[in-house]
Amino acid sequence: MNEIMYKNAELFVGNTAVREIAQSHRTPFWVYSKAEILANIAVWSQEVNKKNLVCFALKANDNKNIVNLMGGEGLGADVVSAGELFLALKAGIAPDKIVFAGVGKQDFEIEYALRQKIRAFNVESEQELQVIQDIAERMNVPAPIHIRVNPDIDAKSHPYITTGMAKNKFGIETGRAIDLFKYAKSLSNISLKGIHVHIGSQLLDMSPFEDCSKALRELYFTLKNLGIEIDTIDLGGGLGVDYRQVIDWPPDETGESFQAPSVEDYTSAILKHLIDLPLQFVFEPGRSMIANTAILVVSVIYTKKTSEKKFIIVNGGMNDLIRPSLYQAYHRILPLKNPVRETRETVDVVGPICETTDFLAKDRLLPKVERGELLAIFSSGAYGYSLSSNYNGRGRLAEILVDGSKYKVIRRAETYEDFLKLYE
Repeated sequence: MNEIMYKNAELFVGNTAVREIAQSHRTPFWVYSKAEILANIAVWSQEVNKKNLVCFALKANDNKNIVNLMGGEGLGADVVSAGELFLALKAGIAPDKIVFAGVGKQDFEIEYALRQKIRAFNVESEQELQVIQDIAERMNVPAPIHIRVNPDIDAKSHPYITTGMAKNKFGIETGRAIDLFKYAKSLSNISLKGIHVHIGSQLLDMSPFEDCSKALRELYFTLKNLGIEIDTIDLGGGLGVDYRQVIDWPPDETGESFQAPSVEDYTSAILKHLIDLPLQFVFEPGRSMIANTAILVVSVIYTKKTSEKKFIIVNGGMNDLIRPSLYQAYHRILPLKNPVRETRETVDVVGPICETTDFLAKDRLLPKVERGELLAIFSSGAYGYSLSSNYNGRGRLAEILVDGSKYKVIRRAETYEDFLKLYE
């Protein structure tokens, strides 16, 4: 499904022209397609057996209304803080469908999660395991856990989003993890449920997932031979998406194209050596569930030339969408109207923030645009708002959900008055 498309050279989300939204809402703002979100959920639900569980990763997008939509379709949640856990619960996610990951769980967060009776903690270190045991013993409750193993597999992704190598801070190397599984079994308030793994994000090559699958099978039988029984493997997430060919027309200006892996490609790879085991599998998609469902709409404030560059200065920047600055990430950018033009220019698309790293695209061949035009930044649904900030005194943006010919604000834009509320 592609609900974000050009019709008669004008950008629509569903049956709604984005230009119409901009007439009543000041740019910048985010626009989501409800139909696209539901379609992505359906694809994941179809590929994952009903006995297994899909937990949406709130780090990718924590809008309560979107998480509520996920929960209404039977999904759980992958959280990495008490704040995300609070949001998931308020959005209607059942506690027994929530897994809690992250290397830095604080004592109060562990206590809160235990009181809520979540599905499991994904334990990331020896010391964390002991802290969970001590807190659970004091509270006189069981603490369900998975132990996150680090299989030392190169995810072949950006170095900032690889998480499964020995040099990364995440998880426990497989050799040391064996001893931790043994120790966990001996603890009075620890309920050892399974293994957790997550080797990285935005993976487009499926071979690391196959390698991970093989390593997990070996670990499963090693534990079994030691008399350690588990019932779950939490496989994390990491499936990458195509940020270039995000719409059917016009074609990407670089001329580059490739077939991004599908959810079926991913599940086939990660389950290749596991599918016959008597286990429940947990999946934690984030980006692949939500990235292609949204655009960021910005206005051209100025155009500017230097002796070396031409700049398109827009009113959205790294405070709104930091991925290009942080990861050198590519997002397709096109005007809302007439995206194919006779005149094209190589430009940097930059924001208003007082940082040289405030850019949305560098050396990009784009249709020539003028002051006042509206641009769409595609595939912005993941790690957009959730990574945004108030830097330079700028409020976070409104999020708008389109449902066919209707749309509504699902999170309002921050106001200057909102800046003062924490001081009261």
